[in-house]
Amino acid sequence: MKLPNGPKIPVLLQMMRWIANPMSFMEACAKTYGETFSISLDTNSSPLVIVSNPQAIQQILTNDTKELEAPGELNRTFEFLLGKNSVITISGAEHQRQRQLLMPPFHGERMRNYSQVITDVTQNVISQYQIGKPFNIRSATQAITMRVIMQAVFGLHEGTRAEKLQQFLGELLEKASSRLIVALLYFPALQRDFGPINFWGKQMRHQQETDELIYEEIRERRKQPDSSRTDILSLLMAARDEADQPMTDQELRDELMTLLAAGHETTATALAWAFYWIHKVPSVRQKLLQELDSLGDNPDPSAVLKLPYLNAVCSETLRICPVAILTFPRVVKTPISLGGYELEPGTVLLGSIYLTHHREDIYPEPKQFKPERFLERQFSPYEFLPFGGGARRCIGLAFAQLEMKLALAKILSSVELELVDNGEIRPKRRGLVTGPDRPIQMIIKSQRQVKSPVLQTTTV
Repeated sequence: MKLPNGPKIPVLLQMMRWIANPMSFMEACAKTYGETFSISLDTNSSPLVIVSNPQAIQQILTNDTKELEAPGELNRTFEFLLGKNSVITISGAEHQRQRQLLMPPFHGERMRNYSQVITDVTQNVISQYQIGKPFNIRSATQAITMRVIMQAVFGLHEGTRAEKLQQFLGELLEKASSRLIVALLYFPALQRDFGPINFWGKQMRHQQETDELIYEEIRERRKQPDSSRTDILSLLMAARDEADQPMTDQELRDELMTLLAAGHETTATALAWAFYWIHKVPSVRQKLLQELDSLGDNPDPSAVLKLPYLNAVCSETLRICPVAILTFPRVVKTPISLGGYELEPGTVLLGSIYLTHHREDIYPEPKQFKPERFLERQFSPYEFLPFGGGARRCIGLAFAQLEMKLALAKILSSVELELVDNGEIRPKRRGLVTGPDRPIQMIIKSQRQVKSPVLQTTTV
């Protein structure tokens, strides 16, 4: 079997480049070897084949039951945080069962019920920042998404356990995002204490303390079930599979951590990028504010969700700075032809979301922030895939879009913001996903008032 070309440098150096900055590493490989190339990140495993051609990505993501499979064991990098029962780390019938149990809370009216939670939390958070005092916008968006998770997912609004769990979860995710912890994930032999050097041990103990709080909440809910509750934890506890079996406590814990990791960090980062680009490009801010003001004061969330330019801004943010840069891996089961290569069983394939979103032939001037491109044409699910695709597409896609749009609309309508400096900010690795390479400092200049009273009185 002849694999696609790739860098010839030693595996250890490839691993270090990947850990340090996977985006620049992939861009360098694509520039040298084309849209399909291979890299090596483990001396004991075969190279990984990375593709950025939409047709090849479609072939990978829609072929799970034929020539390709998506085994959960290839996602064990996430296991230290999410657990062995996460929908991300399991596969086959187990994966299908968990996904079916998880899907209902994220669809239809149930999801729209969380609109008021998102709006109220956003208003509460942004009102705590003072006019004229610089702040890191990502700190604000992290506070918003964490509180939304606590209320919408965990069903915890106040109380000692709520405060303690929120603090523990925030610290746990922050530490898990460090480059050191990521490096340890690629070197399992180092995942233990070394006397006074015990980074991994401290992380695992912090994880255990957080788990104890989650299990306490689950046990209490089981003792005192309340069918009127609409938070996602309560809905998951009431869900039953085809054999009329509920999730176990450990399955609930792992899926809660999955929803937290996938719904807190990612949406907070996407929102921070959105504020950066909206204020980096004045014309974008002007058009967006004009559209938001057309709805008047306190618009209905369903009206906000239908705004075309707001949708385009969110889409362009997720295109230019995708938080997840790769699709989940697939493994070749039977010989397959892909992108001009004949690949043998055992070959691991990854679609590069980042490279696909930066293809010049699909997105002219890909490094420029241009929301209008999403108004001018419809992109296929394999040209624009910030939430992945296929059987492992992000379950919380609709919730993330809801939260992103409502939070942006609420803040931009309430206060006038500006960047403290207009310097360039680039994406870098943040844990197993990405984030800004330095804090995005913003300042509130003043409170805003809706400028279209006529539309305000006539808009329904």
